[in-house]
Amino acid sequence: MTDGTDGTEDHVDRLRRQWARELPDLDTEPMAVLGRAYRLSNLVRGDIEATFAGFGLDRGEFDVIGTLRRSGPPYRLTPTELYTALMMSSGGLTHRLDRLEKAGLIRREKSPQDGRSVLVGLTADGAARAEAAFRADMAQEAAVLQALDPEERAALAGLLRKLITRIEADSNMKVSRQS
Repeated sequence: MTDGTDGTEDHVDRLRRQWARELPDLDTEPMAVLGRAYRLSNLVRGDIEATFAGFGLDRGEFDVIGTLRRSGPPYRLTPTELYTALMMSSGGLTHRLDRLEKAGLIRREKSPQDGRSVLVGLTADGAARAEAAFRADMAQEAAVLQALDPEERAALAGLLRKLITRIEADSNMKVSRQS
């Protein structure tokens, strides 16, 4: 069950071989892609989290300040825009915002358009920290991907994009049917 190009076997190949022995009638081919995606995520998660920790952030905190930073000037969003972009609950976001505000990385201010609503904005320190952490993260992730040549990275990215857009479309269709 190796890829056939270099005779190597990975963790997923070993799992598939064990399942083939125990349940020979079951096709475990989905594990070849999704099992590897899950395994890859688990293998790199610790290094990514360590990178953010080096900037005094956890992954969730970086997600908030990174979302604000990539939103462009003036680096402000409503809490609803933030929790929608982050695909999380408003309660979970409030906890993160409290920590980030205490750390001086964000500030909450009344919306000039609607005094009843709040805007979450990056402070200068928050913007600088988001950028520095993201640059370090991209350098670390680029080092991981050096195992693939540029053409392989492009092909893999394209295939993953194709799979993800299909899954997202199917998910959106399910939500529409439930409404």
